[in-house]
Amino acid sequence: MDPVVAANFIDLGLVDAIFLFLVGFVGGLVSGFIGSGGAFVLTPAMMSMGVPGLVAVASNLCHKFPKALVGAIKRAKYGQVDVKLGLIMGASAEAGVLVGAQVQEHIRRTFGDAGSNLYISAVFVLVLGIVGSYVLGDAWKSHASEDAHRGEQVGRLARWVQAVEIPGTMVYFEGPRVRISVLFTIPLGFATGLLAATIAVGGFIGVPGMIYLLGAPSLIASATELVIAFVMGLGGTLTYAWGGLVDIRLAMIILAGSLFGVQLGAIGTTYVKPYMIKLVMGIVMVIVLASRALMIPLYLSELELVPPLGEVTRTLLSAASFALMALALVVGALIILRALWQGQRAHLAQHAPLEEAGVAD
Repeated sequence: MDPVVAANFIDLGLVDAIFLFLVGFVGGLVSGFIGSGGAFVLTPAMMSMGVPGLVAVASNLCHKFPKALVGAIKRAKYGQVDVKLGLIMGASAEAGVLVGAQVQEHIRRTFGDAGSNLYISAVFVLVLGIVGSYVLGDAWKSHASEDAHRGEQVGRLARWVQAVEIPGTMVYFEGPRVRISVLFTIPLGFATGLLAATIAVGGFIGVPGMIYLLGAPSLIASATELVIAFVMGLGGTLTYAWGGLVDIRLAMIILAGSLFGVQLGAIGTTYVKPYMIKLVMGIVMVIVLASRALMIPLYLSELELVPPLGEVTRTLLSAASFALMALALVVGALIILRALWQGQRAHLAQHAPLEEAGVAD
């Protein structure tokens, strides 16, 4: 193997493989539930093991597109996927992936792994801070209001977008039941792909964008994002693999775990109210934000942009970052599994009298 390419890959032991499998399972669980992909915890998980940030992103994209396909098919059975919207946004997302990959590789060539890791972590903090806090606040408002019981209400921005008529560009989307101009989907898809090439998950923009900009219900948006993830994940994998940045070992181990989790997460969406999807998304985003923020001083120190950090300080920051990332996985998984369990109990309680009546007849 080329020494330059080999330097991208870490030694992988049995404990590392088991850890990645478990992370993949929980990441898949979150992905199937909220659509934006548990990838936003998988990239930090690999980086915490010493995987260079760009390799973590590339390997994450590699595992993502087959998992997204499985999740999309599963949720399509429940009528939650708008394939037309997913493919249209996926096409512009692919363009974003190609641009983002070029930016990533330029940063790594110029500033090395520390520069790439700093860039990825800074984007995590910025995007999660903006989107996570907004989604979490919106989930709280929905839960506290009657809207949580009546269903989701279309926001002012989405109503404006739906009211704009641009001749020759109007398309009706069956899933969200809206007729909008594709000119609104192109920049949204491009931004989704650009972010995916940077941190391996574009759902931070894609899912909230479909909800708050296009007016799609949470269930439709989170399911349709899986179609977009498949399209841009396939293109991103080929782009990064050409440069020798995809570690197929990491991708396959995570994929093996996530294929189990993504189906459970998809089933869980059929039992919960829309605000619960937003709640899980917001909570996990904020915790991962804190995890990545703790690593930024280390990367700044490696680039000599701040005074060198002592070994004890570096160890504490790394351990705290890893602990928060693990907490994000556990919290997300517990909320989803609890919602799934409660939903199944309610479903059985609702149908048990009907079944007993049928037997009596």
